[in-house]
Amino acid sequence: MTDAVNLLTENDPQAASSAVQLLLLLLAITILPSILILMTSFTRIIIVLSFVRTSLATQQMPPNQVLIGLALFLTFFIMAPTFNEVNEEALQPLFNEEITLDEAYEAASLPFKEFMAKHTRQKDLALFMDYSGEESPETLADISLTTLVPAFAISELKTAFQMGFMIFIPFLVIDMAVASVLMSMGMMMLPPVMISLPFKILLFVIVDGWNLIGHSILESFT
Repeated sequence: MTDAVNLLTENDPQAASSAVQLLLLLLAITILPSILILMTSFTRIIIVLSFVRTSLATQQMPPNQVLIGLALFLTFFIMAPTFNEVNEEALQPLFNEEITLDEAYEAASLPFKEFMAKHTRQKDLALFMDYSGEESPETLADISLTTLVPAFAISELKTAFQMGFMIFIPFLVIDMAVASVLMSMGMMMLPPVMISLPFKILLFVIVDGWNLIGHSILESFT
């Protein structure tokens, strides 16, 4: 970082340009967590997993660390083709000094754009394009990341909540059935959640719930 500051104070324009590029690269590394959350499948996965835990009413089981770790590895699994393309088309040529930093940025952004565009609703994309006053793009490369990323994010939120609603239904039926039985027996003071919890866990285990959830998540990105 000190070297970059020293380069900026020099009169050599080429050295100053290199320093600016270095600072931009450091900035990109700083916002890497945000990129991982908003430009990959992570958002949908972690929300769906959170819905599973909430519908089971198991409080903190599985713990947050387990859900986040599982979401990260599922994200790396789903995004592997995109990451490999970025490595081959942008990172390796940049490290070998075959392309410039600007060219590497363009090459790296295109695979992410392709992934996000595939899972972004046209209505959401049109919302941000109309607000920013952008014209209809002729190619995917013409869509700016500042427009595509928020459109992709709200599309992922809607999809995740739709999946979460479908997960809630069978467990809600169990809660209603248990509450109805307790009410008919005059045991209104007994919390229905306490009685329904073992039945919900039993149902989840019998149907191999984690396998079904993993299958649904992977299928939603095909």
